[in-house]
Formats: sequence, C-alpha cells, structure tokens
Amino acid sequence: MSSNRELAPKESAIFRNVLKNYELRQYKKGLKLAESILKKYPNHGETLAMKGIFLNNLDKKTEGYEYVKLGVRNDLTSHICWHVYGLMHRADKNYAEAAKCYTQALKYNKNDVNILRDFALMQTQLRQYDSAAEARAQLLQHRPTNPPFWIGLAVSYQMAGKPDKALTVLKSQEEAMKDTPVNYEQSELRLYHNCLIEETGDFEGALEHLNTIEPKVTDKRSVKEKRAHYLSKLGKVEDAESTYRLLISENPYDSRYISKLLQLKGLDKDDKKSEANQLLADLLAQYPRSKAIEDLSLHYAEDDSFKVKAVAAIQNALRKGVPSLFATMKKYYSNEKKQKTITELVESYVTSLEKNGSFEENGSKEPPTALLWCLYYLAQHYDYHRQLDKALSTINKAIDHSPTVVELYMTKGRILKHSGKPQDAANVMNDARELDLQDRFINSKCAKYMLRADRVEDAEKTIGLFTRREVEPIKDMVDMQCQWFMTEEGYSYARQKNYGKALKRFQAVVKFYDDYFEDQFDFHAYCLGKATLRAYVDMLRSEDRMRGHPYYAKAAKGAVEVYLAMADKPKETSSLDEANMTEAEKKKARNKARKAEIKANKENQDPAAATTATDAAAVEDAEDKKEQKDEQHKKDGKKNVDQDPEGDAYLKTTNPLEEAFKLVEPLTRLAPGNADTHLLAFDIYVRQEKWLLAIKSLNTLAQLNKNQPELKSKIDYCKNAVAKPITPVDPRIQTLIDSQLAKLVV
Repeated sequence: MSSNRELAPKESAIFRNVLKNYELRQYKKGLKLAESILKKYPNHGETLAMKGIFLNNLDKKTEGYEYVKLGVRNDLTSHICWHVYGLMHRADKNYAEAAKCYTQALKYNKNDVNILRDFALMQTQLRQYDSAAEARAQLLQHRPTNPPFWIGLAVSYQMAGKPDKALTVLKSQEEAMKDTPVNYEQSELRLYHNCLIEETGDFEGALEHLNTIEPKVTDKRSVKEKRAHYLSKLGKVEDAESTYRLLISENPYDSRYISKLLQLKGLDKDDKKSEANQLLADLLAQYPRSKAIEDLSLHYAEDDSFKVKAVAAIQNALRKGVPSLFATMKKYYSNEKKQKTITELVESYVTSLEKNGSFEENGSKEPPTALLWCLYYLAQHYDYHRQLDKALSTINKAIDHSPTVVELYMTKGRILKHSGKPQDAANVMNDARELDLQDRFINSKCAKYMLRADRVEDAEKTIGLFTRREVEPIKDMVDMQCQWFMTEEGYSYARQKNYGKALKRFQAVVKFYDDYFEDQFDFHAYCLGKATLRAYVDMLRSEDRMRGHPYYAKAAKGAVEVYLAMADKPKETSSLDEANMTEAEKKKARNKARKAEIKANKENQDPAAATTATDAAAVEDAEDKKEQKDEQHKKDGKKNVDQDPEGDAYLKTTNPLEEAFKLVEPLTRLAPGNADTHLLAFDIYVRQEKWLLAIKSLNTLAQLNKNQPELKSKIDYCKNAVAKPITPVDPRIQTLIDSQLAKLVV
C-alpha cells in the first residue's frame, strides 16, 4: 500500500462517507468532507481524486482535472484514483482514455464489480467486444444471480461473432427463469434467443424453438413473421404461404408480406408476370383498399393489362386530387412502354377535360379540379424529363386555373431551380409560403430555396418563424440537429467563398453524427435491464453504419471541397499590420476585410441577383451590431454565446488535407457504392502524392461506372501528375504506378 493511502480510523470513516456522497450525488457535501480530510492528510491520493471529481461535477472542470491527476501521481497503485480518472474521461466522452484508466484500475483490484461493469460498458462503446465479453464473464463470476450480467455476456458474444457461445449463456439463464410468469421482458428474451439460433444458420432448430416459446411470447406478430421466414428457408412452401396469407389478412397495407409471398411462389421472375398478376388480382379483390397491392399490380402488369390498371389508378387519384400521384407513377418510368402509356393517358385527359369536362369523349362529367391535377401531373412529368419550357407553361396554366393551391407554386419553384434561376425559384417558393403561413413544411422548403439563392439572412429569418423565440434561429437549428439546413447553408457560404462559416456549418453536421454515436452510451446498461435485446442489437449495428447516411455524405463532400480549396490556395501574407494590434483589433480588421470581399462578390453577381441582394451597408451595420451584442454578452458573463461565429478556428488548420481525409475515411468503409466517395478520396490522394491509393480510387470508380463523366479527366490528370511529380518517386514504385495506370483505360 502507498504511504499516502493510510488514514486514521476517524478519517477512514469520513472517506467512506465521501464515497457515499458521490453515489448519492451530494457533491457539495462530499467536497466539504474531502477538504476536511486533506487538512490533515494533504497528500492523500484517493481524497484528492474524489475532490477533483466533485469539483468537476460542480462545473469546475479544469480545477477538477488538476486534483485528479495529483491524486493519481500521489497514489499510482490505487484503483480508486484510476477509476475516478476514468470517470472524468468518460464524462468528457473521451472513451479510449477512460478505457485505459479502467485497465489500470483493474490491475490493482481485479474483483471490483463497479470497475468491471464500467469497463465492460466502455469496451462495448468502443466496439471491442472480445474484451467486453471477458469483463462480463468476470462480472458473472462475482454476481451469478444478476440477470443483466448473463444477458450482457450473451450480447457481447453475439456482437463478437460467436452466436453459439451466446446461446450457451442464454440457455443457462433460461433454466433459472423457466417457472416465471409470462411478461414482456421474458418474452423479448425468448425471441432474442430465437434470433441467435437463426444467426447460427440452424433454421430447423429456430423453427422448433419458435413453436416451443410461442405460448410465452407477447409479440405475436413477430412470431408469425419469423415462422413464415423459417418455413420459406426450409422449402416448406405451402406452410409458409398460409402464414404469409395470414399476415396479409391482418395487415394488407404492408408490401413486404405481399412481395415475400410472390418470391416464395417464384412469381417475382420476368417470365412469371402473368401468374403474379393473377395472384395480385385475387388479393386486390379481397383487399380493394390496399395501396400496396395496387402498386405491385402496376409493377407486374404489362401492355393492355397495365393500361387498364393505370387508367383506374390515375383517374381515381385525379378525381380525389392526390398531389403525390406523380411520385407514385414515376416508379414505372424505368419501363419505356409503361412511361409512354402513362404520358399518353394523362395528355389525353387534359385535352378531353378542357374540351368536354370528362376523361373520355363520351364519359361522365368530372369535378373541375380533375383538370387542375392533370396539369399538375404533366408539369412534373415535363420537369422530370427536363422539358423545362413545356413544364413552366403547363404549371402556369394550372396556377391560372386555381391560383391558391400551394403545391402548384412549389412545383413552379422546382422547375425554375432546374432552369438555373435560383433567385426566381426562391421568390416563387416564398409566394407559396405566404399562401399558408402556418405550414411548417412549405416554410422550410422556402428557406432551403433561399439558401440555394445565397440569401442566407432571408433564409434564417424565414426558418426563424418556426423556431424558439428566445434563441437565434441558427442556434435552434443546431440544437434540433437540423441536418438539411446546416448543409444547405454550408454550401451557400462555400459558394460565397466564406470558408470559415462554410466549414462551421459542415462540421456541425459531422458533430451531429458524433452525438448520435455518443448518445448510445446510456443504452448499454438500460437495454440489458429492460431486456429489449433485439432492438438493442439493431441499434448497435445501425450506429456502425450511421456515417454511410446520405446526409453525412453530402456534408462531408462540402467540407472536403472547402478543405481542398484551402489546400490549393497558398497562404497569403496578410496586408494588415497585425504586429502592433490587440486581438480585438485584429479580429475587427479581418472581419472588415471579409465584408469587403463579400461585397465585391455581390457586385459581381448578375443584375437579377443583385436586385434581390440585401444592401451591403445594411449587412455591415447588422454584423457590427451583432459583434457589439456578442461582446456585451461576454462582459455580462452570459452563457451559450458562440465564441467563433465566423468559423475562424477552422481556417487555422495547418493540414487541411488531413482534416478532409478524416471525413472521407468513414465513407470509404460505409458508402463504397457512392461515386463521390472515390472522387473525393482521389482528390485528396493526388494532392498528398499517394499515387497508388489515388489509382485504386479510380479503379474502384471505374468498376462502379465506366461511364462516369469525370473518370477520363481524372485518369488524364493522374497520368500528367505522375509524369511530373513534385516529390521524387522511387523507380520501383514508379514502375508499379505506371503498370496500374496502364490498366485504367476508359
């Protein structure tokens, strides 16, 4: 034992109360007791560490870390000091460092249940499942009657790719609960057990187990879905079909059941479309209100059969005024015949409705709105095919017919956007917004179009109509983790070459994904206690795929493009004489220079854009007032003031290419099918002169799509760059590079 650990009996009793105060979250009381011990034993490491964690929880983080580090130095062999140090790192979400501290703590006390439990949670967060399984196995030895410890060990084995070991653990646990009454937790545990059997590939065993546990399972729908799945895997077609038909009867609006029934009967093949149509017709007769069956009927129907079904579907939707009709029907545009049939039908309806008010020449009269929705459909159809003049004239005709329908203006705005007129598109979208000031969706859509027209201030005011009044709109967008707004604003700032603010917005989106990953930590213990294991495992796996999401990819692309622009632009020597300036003066001078650049950019815009731009002087005054307001906030000691509103911190990076690659690296693992991933990786590698990796990116891109528009130019660029490298290349590597490049022929 360290000499700094010994305490007199009285102080030992006080220290036990200190630990109890921490468990009860009585931080101020615990701090006073810790200070009373330190008056007599100022070098007592464990008390110093406890004082540090109390201070940390009382919003004195810096001082708290100092005391914890001092405590560790004074008693390097104390498991309490190392455990406290780990808790501090965990609170700061520094999980790797926390795990190291827990490892040190376990060196000096292998049997502490609290440390083992915290260590197991940390290893799960870090996805080190083998280590987590070892820690949970030790926990189980100490507390064999604790159900969450059994369950935790099973999950660790499963996530480590050892479902057979997980099954062994669960079987032991189930023996202890076989006589318990049926409840939700036990039901979920049994279904989780069944999923583990499925993961081993033993579908026969999984089916037998499912039949055994069915009376004790509360989620009857999952039982039926699993039974149908296992029966189909085992080739028991008739039994599987009856189960799928039972599921369809309970929920005929779920397209999964219908699609799986078609797959089961082998009717999803091209040469079986007539049989598929017959089956779907029978189902539609049974469940005539099922949109899922109707959509699949249109998918499998052909020629005259398709036309008959399309007529019924389209006319019904036009009578009812269904705005989403085009979104439904364009799924069939991949088939040229179907697309032609749909186009001819809708165009004939417009002609007939204008002439005699019916869909057919001698048909019954239709409601006046039928013509409106026909024109609306055609405008979207022409826009889809980029027949923009026809689309614009058609939507204008629809607006003349009914000038108060919001959807018409939204579509007109989209057409103008595709025509390369972002300012006009934003103005039209604002007209749509003003038709229904209580509609949050159109408000958000208008803000997006304003951002695409680089009217950032107008966009923030517009989105602010639906945000909290007590905070700035942009702050509320961050708090709500509104990815689309931050991404669009980032691209707007990037177009204006305001790289600091652009990176600030893109990195805010990246931080959202950090938060998503960190937010799962509390669920590691919660889900084991509640036994929601199937959902928990799904969550862990989905978190591992999270950065493959299109929103992340879009934000990462924008940020990488900015970093590449920064890497390509040499650091300019500032014309400002900053040597004799204070920090405040430097900031003011840099802001003034930036405003001048923005003003110059606005003056270079086309006249139409210039007329809609806010007066530069007014912008400058507003920004000056904002700076004064921020300074006042700092003086008043108020919290939540953005200390870097211009994003200057991001511009100070010394290696923008490394920062860019941090964003692309997750995409190379999680979104390898996205062409932008490999284009961005290539752009980074060539600037780093990592030629083989650059060529590998091009090779992957060629495998995805040899007709990629940028592929040939990238290959040519790479060949020219390799021929004249800035840094000399080893001849052997040069030969390898040349051979790899020679294979890339497009």
